[in-house]
Amino acid sequence: MRGIMPADVVALVRGAEGLWHAAILAVARMGSNGIDFGAMYRTTPDMDQTIKIALAGAGMFGGDVHLRAYADLQRFGIAGQLARVGLDRWSRDFAAVKFELAAVATRSETSARRAQENFKAWTGHEPRVYFGDAPWEQILRDFPDLDVLAVATPDNLHTQPILAALAAGAHVITEKPMCLSIQEADEIIAAARARNRIVAVDMHKRFDPDHLRVRDDIQKRIGAPLYGTAYREEPLRVATSTFKWVESSDPFSYVGAHWTDLIYSYYRSKPVSLTAVGQKKRLVRDGIDAYDAVQVRVDFENGMSINFHNNWITPADFEAPVNQGHEIVGADGKVESDQQNRGFRWWNAGGGSRTANNHFTREVMRPDGTRAYVGYGVDSLTVGLAAICRVKFAGESRDAVADLYPTAEDARITVALIHAAALVRDLNFKYLSEGKGAPVTARFGPDGIAIVDPNRAAEGAEGVFRKIYERPI
Repeated sequence: MRGIMPADVVALVRGAEGLWHAAILAVARMGSNGIDFGAMYRTTPDMDQTIKIALAGAGMFGGDVHLRAYADLQRFGIAGQLARVGLDRWSRDFAAVKFELAAVATRSETSARRAQENFKAWTGHEPRVYFGDAPWEQILRDFPDLDVLAVATPDNLHTQPILAALAAGAHVITEKPMCLSIQEADEIIAAARARNRIVAVDMHKRFDPDHLRVRDDIQKRIGAPLYGTAYREEPLRVATSTFKWVESSDPFSYVGAHWTDLIYSYYRSKPVSLTAVGQKKRLVRDGIDAYDAVQVRVDFENGMSINFHNNWITPADFEAPVNQGHEIVGADGKVESDQQNRGFRWWNAGGGSRTANNHFTREVMRPDGTRAYVGYGVDSLTVGLAAICRVKFAGESRDAVADLYPTAEDARITVALIHAAALVRDLNFKYLSEGKGAPVTARFGPDGIAIVDPNRAAEGAEGVFRKIYERPI
């Protein structure tokens, strides 16, 4: 039997008031087997086209970037943001989609109330407040129709809310790193696939316009990649006051994740080995048993070797919020990208000399005196929500929209590096303190991940090659 043709669509819907928009979407989705009528009926004007969001975690990033982004979405929708991420072909389709921040949850009532008050000041809407050790559980019970749980909890507390949301049938937008264990990454991916739900990871460095230029243009000019360096150095206050959980993480896990994902997005080459070392000198003076800095070298299948350098002890009087940049040397050239020194600089009496990154997030004044919140920090959230809209309103599968956003499968590569680097780092730290050097590495292969420790040679092959994961990356 022939497939349904455009003329047939016109005949079917001409007498049905209000279905013209749905018919156009259906025709656009037509293939050799005809039209997805389920998608057509899901997009009828009578349907409540709302994306209901809850935010778990409202600290430095959740309470700023996420909360501000969802405030703009609640007031004006997503259509105006789509051109920034190359998805403006859906601007008309998504114009009627509404967004609602239904709830905000944090560990303490004080921070949850603060987020609620800020959101009300921006939008006039007051999301419900939840707080406690696992407040997302109550949210998922109270909002069985929740579309998205945004996870901005501490690094070591991402997996629980992600899995809970997926079990309840909600999509997820999570901060990086997705989790800290490769086994947990597999569990998240399996749950997302089983429920046809999206787990979008906020890897916003992918959307920095400088990085997009490297990905789409410059990396092709410089030839096969040889080696490079990526660094991000955070202020001391992050480790001593902003976050209370630094002893459960480290600078590489916290911000190195951005760079590992960025390099992977450039070349789509998987790791084959790594080595890692770390130092503990500054934070221990404040009674904090955490690494000041971590350096990780990763070797990739394509022969490229990248050094990742991260710390969170930069003095408070440094001229920028963070120091960051990367460079890659290729067989035919080199690219350097300094994300701290963008050329925007000022100084004033009593304020010292300062620089700023106006590309990450910035406020744009509206005629009514309110301020829009835009930048690549928001773009990373936009692409995940756009994919979720496609799944909910156009009947797309998660596989069909996987090229729109940083996926859980992509994040698994970074999680594997974080997991292995933490083990290698701790062993090398121990051996360095014992005067035994830093010989430990990790090997990634078709048989999984092994920690290679020459100092355990007396135990035989099982001591030297300790498997921590049994599947290929």
